[in-house]
Amino acid sequence: QEAPAGTRTPFEAVLEAEKQRDPRALTPYGFTAYSQADEDGMIEELFRRIGTTNRKFVEFGCGDGLENNTVYLLLTGWSGLWMDGSAEGMRNIRAQFKPYADGGQLRLKEAFLTRDNINSIIREAGITGEIDLLSIDIDGNDYWLWEALTVIEPRAVIVEYNATFRPPHKLVQPYDPNYCWNSSNYFGASLKALEELGARKGYDLVGCCYAGTNAFFVRRDLCQGRFSDPPTAERHYREAQYDAFVRGAMRHRRSVGKYQIL
Repeated sequence: QEAPAGTRTPFEAVLEAEKQRDPRALTPYGFTAYSQADEDGMIEELFRRIGTTNRKFVEFGCGDGLENNTVYLLLTGWSGLWMDGSAEGMRNIRAQFKPYADGGQLRLKEAFLTRDNINSIIREAGITGEIDLLSIDIDGNDYWLWEALTVIEPRAVIVEYNATFRPPHKLVQPYDPNYCWNSSNYFGASLKALEELGARKGYDLVGCCYAGTNAFFVRRDLCQGRFSDPPTAERHYREAQYDAFVRGAMRHRRSVGKYQIL
């Protein structure tokens, strides 16, 4: 049943209240067009604040191209590189996005990414140096690939975090070059672990999406009071609410695996 015209849904009311409390908060600006949750709107607002340069993106873990963080950018004039290890997903992308690939706006690379090959693969695709956005969503070695990445210098980074572990816990799944996600809640790294990795690489944590899946980082020199402080996991953590945007997706299947405590 739809809410009466002119009334706010509980979701909208929560975000409007957050915006009133802190106009610099990023989460209230979210919306979904092609992203899994509300990342599309947060990306748009983030770049409204810091501006764009070359409007280039790199995304690894792009799936079939119809539900990721940069497809909306691609369709609105950006260009970049998608990488994924799924042959089926890449076949779907080549079929759906043929005009963009043929025109050179979208570069594609089917590869199982590791911290040993990530830089060479991106370099061979012809992308180096400063880009506007990097998006990482591979449900496992996200932390380790971001740590190893040197060939590009993104102004903003989006990376999936494991909301099972709240601040101040700093946990990361041990690196395994052969790891494949089993659809459980055993994956990746906690938000606090990613906050500290980002800080070492020169990035501030500026927000998390409402669904509690993706964290947003901006290069520190670009923040300049534009985002809600402090740039910590304690300030920006959001619990997992997968069903906020995907009906029936309440939570990942519970599982246990080895974690490295930082």
